[in-house]
Amino acid sequence: MIRPGLAFALWFAIALLVVVNDTLGDTIIVERLSTIAVEWYKALVPLPYVLLMAVIHARRTRGPQWLEAALLAALLWPTTTVLVDYLYERFTFGQEALAFLDRFAFWWGAPYPLLVIVLFAAPLATGAIAARRAR
Repeated sequence: MIRPGLAFALWFAIALLVVVNDTLGDTIIVERLSTIAVEWYKALVPLPYVLLMAVIHARRTRGPQWLEAALLAALLWPTTTVLVDYLYERFTFGQEALAFLDRFAFWWGAPYPLLVIVLFAAPLATGAIAARRAR
């Protein structure tokens, strides 16, 4: 069953965690670690939470339309989380869009694409696992 309200509520929880985590990383943790270590912190800490939200989404959307529900979450979560993260950086630090896009520079070790990939893949993978177990 497709539940857009559930996908939105879980996304809101993810976005809130990402913004709070970024705030902690940019204020408290940046004083103790290097810049690249803070970037890794900001990308890795939300991953277990994203997986938890994806499991909740998969369990609540089991059934014949699990793929559509998983695709809704897989398309909603990464794009809007990146947008919210950009708006946080823009309003907090006045960061330009090109500076924000540097977070995607995986060739110098930027871990941010890992978070975006997990935001996309987690609902699909957990949805497939839940559908397989329901058979």
